[in-house]
Amino acid sequence: MVKQIRVFIDGHHYYVPEKTTILDAAKMAGINIPTLCYYKGLNEIGACRVCVVQVEGYDRLFTACNNTVKEDMVIWTNSKKVRDARKLNVQMILSQHNDNCTLCERSGCCSLQKIANDLGLRDNPFKKKLPENKGNPNFPLIRDYQKCIKCMRCIQVCDKIQASHIWDVVNTGGRVNVDVRDVYSLEDSNCALCGQCITHCPVGALHERDDTERVLDAISDPDTVVVAQIAPSIRTSWGEPFGLPRHKATIQRLAEALHLIGFNYIMDTDFSADLTIMEEAKEFLDQYTHKDEHKFPMFTSCCPGWVRYCKAHYPQFVDQISTSKSPQGMFGAIAKSYYAQLLDIDPHHIYVVSIMPCLAKKAECALPTLKDACGDPDVDVVLTTREIDSMIRSFSIMPNSIGERALDLPLGIGSGAGNIFGATGGVMEAALRTAYYYVTGKNPDPDAFKNVRGMKGWKESTFDLAGNEVKVAVVNGLGNAKHLLDELAAGRVSYDFVEVMACPGGCVGGGGQPFTNDEFKAPERAEVLYEQDRANTLRFSHENPSIKDVYEHFLGEPGSELAEKLLHTDQHGWKMPQEK
Repeated sequence: MVKQIRVFIDGHHYYVPEKTTILDAAKMAGINIPTLCYYKGLNEIGACRVCVVQVEGYDRLFTACNNTVKEDMVIWTNSKKVRDARKLNVQMILSQHNDNCTLCERSGCCSLQKIANDLGLRDNPFKKKLPENKGNPNFPLIRDYQKCIKCMRCIQVCDKIQASHIWDVVNTGGRVNVDVRDVYSLEDSNCALCGQCITHCPVGALHERDDTERVLDAISDPDTVVVAQIAPSIRTSWGEPFGLPRHKATIQRLAEALHLIGFNYIMDTDFSADLTIMEEAKEFLDQYTHKDEHKFPMFTSCCPGWVRYCKAHYPQFVDQISTSKSPQGMFGAIAKSYYAQLLDIDPHHIYVVSIMPCLAKKAECALPTLKDACGDPDVDVVLTTREIDSMIRSFSIMPNSIGERALDLPLGIGSGAGNIFGATGGVMEAALRTAYYYVTGKNPDPDAFKNVRGMKGWKESTFDLAGNEVKVAVVNGLGNAKHLLDELAAGRVSYDFVEVMACPGGCVGGGGQPFTNDEFKAPERAEVLYEQDRANTLRFSHENPSIKDVYEHFLGEPGSELAEKLLHTDQHGWKMPQEK
């Protein structure tokens, strides 16, 4: 049993478990101590010194985030000495921070802004000194050096959670800064573009490239037909900044908002997720039934952040990644071929906008291997959830007051299997549902493969596929992917099929999702997708009537020559910086 010790906080005594941090002890007592650099379990270094408290018997102040309580310790969280120190520390941080909050995407959701307001700061005696470095405005991930507060959180998440090691502390003394490691610029690094550094940055020092003006220019062009595709995970999160309850933050309400903005057609990436399953499940079964001709496991290819990571850090496994394009790539290829035929318009006039939860999709749509439909990019622009929410606000649309609009056919129909793509394990589960049908000619229980669900970083399971044992694994977060790949390389584990998603929790926890003030919302967002799957009358990709139509009237069958041309890609057809 954990020993309870007595502490005195702000004149009252409390009993808390020994070795509890002062910060957590205060929380147990209902007392909030402000923090800035702190992130529980990830960054507990006391760098910002905003969480300082006074402990009787000591002249110096203690950082509450990384100092533990002692028996009968007397703590003051808001004494004059503490308040003065906090204000001084925040003023020093602000002296090296571009605090033009009106031009910052973090405004209203910025930890530094909130703390400065809470402390009542109205002036700053320190001279402003900002770095001159600038990030590349054309790269999907942009670092604003003038906003960096050196909290180190981007370094910690990139090292400890994503195992990518992109950021580091550079220079010494007064010139110390956070910058890209080993190379001169971010675009020359092995960055996977997962965007987790953005979500963990407490200020606006990291942000995605804003592509909303490009979309608005296309909407304004009378000769351009603007088609939006909405990724599965978007319906779990787009309504959060507007305070929409789950039952109101529907994809149909988002479709109405997009229609009011001026999009011509609004469709569902669930459709192309189903298409991905048709191709990927067949690809897996073709390899599985000819095991002597292939290396295993086969890896899913839906997550471009994972593909970038694999190419950069584990190139020996690239040939085992599925050749199937990601759902956004498949959608774009079909929109500029099959759908253009249905509309009877020149595919060069179709402008495809993907609404996605991550930054890696921005890089993916610019790859030379995603131009198979008509020579133009299959997808023209990718907007993150944050960008589309910003666009809705800029049009003064009030989502709580507008109605709903059905998605446009035929690419607006998706199954429950396509829907769960947004959660870790969803791609694997959807693929196994259809693989089972391919092998047996009948549907399994839709929930037969639910063992791959959940937020655990590395899950594995074995399933019976018509008498054949299939061993699968599911990982989320690139740190977990590294662990799995190391074990595979050492021969300590073996699988037939592996799903990898770069972001913790999958796309629902993507780096382009709305800011959450350090709250990990992936579990509750994933549950939205599973609820929608259970409520859907279509729970198998192969039963989607639009999928049946596109094969019957256009593609022929999964793996056909045309399907290979439009829906598959060469993972070696583009290079990461170190490959060049």
